[in-house]
Amino acid sequence: MRIAVIGPGAIGCLLAARMQLVGMDVVLVDHSAERAKRLQARGITLEDSNGRREVPVACVSSVPSGVSLQIVAVKSYHTSSLALRDDAQILSVQNGLGNIETLCDRFGSELLLCGVTSEAATLEAEGHVRHAASGETIIGSWTTADTANSMQAFQKAGFRAETTESPGQALWGKVIVNAGINPLTAMVDIPNGRLLEISELRALLRTLIVEAVKVAATEGYRFEKSMVEYAEDVCRATATNISSMLQDIRANRQTEIEAISGEILRRAELASLPCPRTRVVYQLIKGMEQR
Repeated sequence: MRIAVIGPGAIGCLLAARMQLVGMDVVLVDHSAERAKRLQARGITLEDSNGRREVPVACVSSVPSGVSLQIVAVKSYHTSSLALRDDAQILSVQNGLGNIETLCDRFGSELLLCGVTSEAATLEAEGHVRHAASGETIIGSWTTADTANSMQAFQKAGFRAETTESPGQALWGKVIVNAGINPLTAMVDIPNGRLLEISELRALLRTLIVEAVKVAATEGYRFEKSMVEYAEDVCRATATNISSMLQDIRANRQTEIEAISGEILRRAELASLPCPRTRVVYQLIKGMEQR
């Protein structure tokens, strides 16, 4: 099985490096031809509990023929412009809402898989990823795609992975947590764990989670456990991790606030549901992007 990992960000580099280390046939795809050449020449630097390793990973600027699985790990705002193959499965492990619908519109649903991962990774520099904390990856078929190949790939690479019959539920669960943690850490410039140490931020985190849960409920999603408690557990488990949104703000890059808080607000408006705290943090992050 040949695998293409699309996107040289933190998660993309982590997946490609770990899969390469166990002898899988993997190629990292970067839309930037110049960066792809640099990564091809020097490989990926993987920093984790086993130390620091240089992993030689093939890197190209377009998805090659012969792949059977395409793992999409690009930012949500790039989804509409992706050049993917329509003869291989597509597994999205992206942040936010709306990516799956966009991929369905462009490539159909028969080969589409939805993935949610809580692996915590930080891109320290180009091609240098630090695995901050292990998590779990949940994979489900959006309609009829078989999950066997993707499960095999993740498990062989040493990731904890399981399947779900309700990928939409899993996706909403991650979005809810991201809607609390990501914008707050980005605005205050702190790692995830600090949110629990500052009482005002912890209270705001809880409010953001509750607002997002109410919006999810308008689409029929219910959660057996407290999402507030779950978000706080995530903060503890990834205490030293720098959220992807904070990484973007520090690097003066566009964030994924539109696919997270922005999508929550759009769906809330359809249900005439007010989300005042979510709107404020959305507006603040949008302002920070334009500084």
